[in-house]
Amino acid sequence: MRRSRLPGRLPVVPTAPTPTARTAAPLALALLGAGVFLLVLAPLLAWYVTPRAAVTPVDVDVTTVFTGTGSYFDTGALATRDRQRITVTRHVLGDVAASERSGRSGRSGRAVWDVSTTVDTPATLPLADPRRSFQWTTGRWVTDRRSNAAVHCCGEGPTRFDGDAYLKFPFAVQKKTYRWWDDTLGAAVPLRFAGTVQLSGITGYRFAGTVPATRTGTRQVPGRLVGRPGQGQIQAEEWYANTGIGLVVEERTGRIVDASISPVKTLRAPGARRDAVVLLRARGLAFTPATRRAQVALARADGAKLVLVGRTLPVTAGAAGGVLAVAGGLLVARGGLRGGRRNGR
Repeated sequence: MRRSRLPGRLPVVPTAPTPTARTAAPLALALLGAGVFLLVLAPLLAWYVTPRAAVTPVDVDVTTVFTGTGSYFDTGALATRDRQRITVTRHVLGDVAASERSGRSGRSGRAVWDVSTTVDTPATLPLADPRRSFQWTTGRWVTDRRSNAAVHCCGEGPTRFDGDAYLKFPFAVQKKTYRWWDDTLGAAVPLRFAGTVQLSGITGYRFAGTVPATRTGTRQVPGRLVGRPGQGQIQAEEWYANTGIGLVVEERTGRIVDASISPVKTLRAPGARRDAVVLLRARGLAFTPATRRAQVALARADGAKLVLVGRTLPVTAGAAGGVLAVAGGLLVARGGLRGGRRNGR
């Protein structure tokens, strides 16, 4: 007896798999995103943040002291005293409020510094009062925070303040001649590059120059004091010179880490060609060891910040970003391929 096929049964035909979208693990996407972010951050730090970090501070409160041996005119005895200890103290205090107000109208802002300078002899130093010092001068110096150029605003004084450098040099110091403002002269003095020195572990550029004898003003004195005994009070000429200016500047920050000066101030009779009285003559007034250590520490701290923002962080961010981006990209690609293979079984 023959079997017959059951009606209604059809042969089974295999069907193609339904395609699905590839998916990547959250970790892979996070690594890829972090890598891309760091790669973008690296040039941003180097080209945008670093120039804005290299600005003159406004909240300064620094005292520098020079000491050395010299001569000065004792007005009480009407005689010049030789081989005396001379001390020059300079106090710089930033006017933060004035700096912030002046910065509103400028792109980079301005630094406003009030400067007090005293010259003391052994007789005036113990008095600890600038009004009773041998000489006391004050000033209000305003500069552009990025370029270090003089800015004429905000009640600055002296009003003729000019030059490339003053209490500090511009950032990224170059091996060239700079115009350094000499407050006693009331003008800028060219200081030439004089070599590279190592000071307490930092690299400094040395700059040197001199100031020839220059008339700076007049002073009323008895005529006999300047060789005119037949005259009463006369307007004697004040002359100033500096036989040796030596500054050591930290190359990144422009901060002066060591300095020496040799000022000479004299009186002459009107129209005379020779000095009649030596008011002050000092050779090699230099930073005290404590001042030098403090300036080096400040330069090292400021320089470390610039290196961190301009070199360390960009290099680290770029290297880490490259590694994370490659790792994340590989994980994303492998996750997608595996998903496709599973769906194709």
